[in-house]
Amino acid sequence: MERNLAMEVVRVTEAAALAAARLMGRGDNVAADQAAVTAMRKALNYVQFKGRVVIGEGERDEAPMLFIGEEVGAAESPRVDIAVDPLEGTSIVASGGNNALAVIAIAEEGGFLHAPDTYMDKIAVGPKGRGSIDITASPTENLRSVAKALKVYVEDLCAIILDRPRHQDLIRECREAGARIKLIGDGDVAGAIATAKEGSGVDILMGIGGAPEGVLAAAALKCLGGDMQGVLKFRNKEETDRAKAMGVTDLNRVYGLDDLASSDVMFAATGVTFGDYLQGVRFFSGGATTQSVVMRSRSRTVRMIDTTHYFEFKPKYD
Repeated sequence: MERNLAMEVVRVTEAAALAAARLMGRGDNVAADQAAVTAMRKALNYVQFKGRVVIGEGERDEAPMLFIGEEVGAAESPRVDIAVDPLEGTSIVASGGNNALAVIAIAEEGGFLHAPDTYMDKIAVGPKGRGSIDITASPTENLRSVAKALKVYVEDLCAIILDRPRHQDLIRECREAGARIKLIGDGDVAGAIATAKEGSGVDILMGIGGAPEGVLAAAALKCLGGDMQGVLKFRNKEETDRAKAMGVTDLNRVYGLDDLASSDVMFAATGVTFGDYLQGVRFFSGGATTQSVVMRSRSRTVRMIDTTHYFEFKPKYD
């Protein structure tokens, strides 16, 4: 993939973030998500590639969401697969909370796991913890292994976990092991990225979240040199059947980082609300500022981009 695509796709996440941020704190997560989706779709159709959405917000009959199988772009080549979350953290935006992002990743054709819209048990660490995790082991064993890799005590670690009833046992075991915990209401892509950021205070992500978000997190961690494993967790027979139709043959398979994102990938995210990794959108008279990150796995380049937008001069897709 051409490296200049990285700068093209960040315009896509900027458009989605600007649209969603206008609804921050308004209490309507559906409207915020729809605003982000609409803006992202318009912006994608100006990018010079032929893209196919493989990780999106639903099936074709759920349009106008960016559905799995949808084709976008303004050219016939290069052909790429796209993973998107126009608004990771819809409830965060609705309540005016922290760490909401607009996210996109692109890969060569076939470069992403075609993850069904189900759950995934995940474990993720940054570069210093690479090779130290095993999702088939207990949380205690993983905490001890990561602590050894980081050359710290378990009591020094901070695990980030979605605050859900299903994680009661996980949270209890982490506490008994002595680790510190950061509970989040939403946004486990941002949580996974935080494990790879020096100074974030987060060392490991554990727990069950969305499978599509798992693929996006894997794309980011591949660019950052981190590590991740995941196992699909189906809630019903319908999800199991959909997974089989998408080519998933081993329903209990442990997916490593390179299974989730197998090719050279590019990742971009723009902060919608303020968070641990990115600043949120700030509006001023006639414009706004955004902060984004753009990453590329081949070169491990990570660019932080602060942008000032003047709406009078913005292209119509923004």
